Amino acid sequence: MSSRTLLFVMNSATPDAEIAAMAEMTGRDGTHLVCLLVDPTPALPAYAYGIPPYGAVNIPDNWQMQVQQAHNAQQTRVDEVEKLLAHHGTSGQVMGTLTASLHVKHQVARCARVSDEAVFANNLRETPHLLRESISGVLFHSPIGFQVNANTAHKATRVFIAWDSSPPAAAAVHRALPYLKNAQEVVIGCIDPIMTPEHDGPDPGTDLAAWLSHHGCTVTVSQYPSGERSISDCIQDRARETGADLIVMGAYARGRMIQTVLGGTTRSMVEQTEIPVFFAH
Repeated sequence: MSSRTLLFVMNSATPDAEIAAMAEMTGRDGTHLVCLLVDPTPALPAYAYGIPPYGAVNIPDNWQMQVQQAHNAQQTRVDEVEKLLAHHGTSGQVMGTLTASLHVKHQVARCARVSDEAVFANNLRETPHLLRESISGVLFHSPIGFQVNANTAHKATRVFIAWDSSPPAAAAVHRALPYLKNAQEVVIGCIDPIMTPEHDGPDPGTDLAAWLSHHGCTVTVSQYPSGERSISDCIQDRARETGADLIVMGAYARGRMIQTVLGGTTRSMVEQTEIPVFFAH
């Protein structure tokens, strides 16, 4: 029986069908499922703010009532999800939080720090700011990885690793090791490798293949030219060619101070909706 804890980040609008599929998947191997409903706090209207240095916040009389209504609505949804998990016999718990957009990452990170992996509900793409901040909470404020487009029907049998010898790529492989060890085949794909000692070495991917082989993985290594196409398109094409049902890759960010801005390849791979991807940083 599994002793893992899976954090499922969702909101009140996440469909019952997606929650039920996640409950069934975790129930099959005894994984403990933590459902975190993240919804935005009703925003103060613009006229509530004064003009500094003499202005002050003028909270409308009905704003607290709006917040309480939002809290009550979320609690109703929490109760519904709890009943759904109980119906499927899933070990789990359901939590709800109303928070401002900039604080989402801290709420998600708090739960992620005591979980083994995070999965994001597909409908979070409809609220890009919430998804972006939630991803930031997992990647940059917790030690775990996360998955998008998770396949709840069956476990991955072929895994494609987008490998570039970087610390984020290495972190992703380490955290995805349970998937790699259970897969029938692991393909290490190096796109436009830099064959120097300071970068990918003279034979990119072979050192990773040797390490995974020690763990009992069946591994092949391939090197691909991008042909001036985007790296995200290359990763997806090569994954499809190999029949992979999971991609493992490092996640990258732009900027040193603000780490919520994901790099172009990471953002594109998060936005695509066809192939499950496991990310870590």
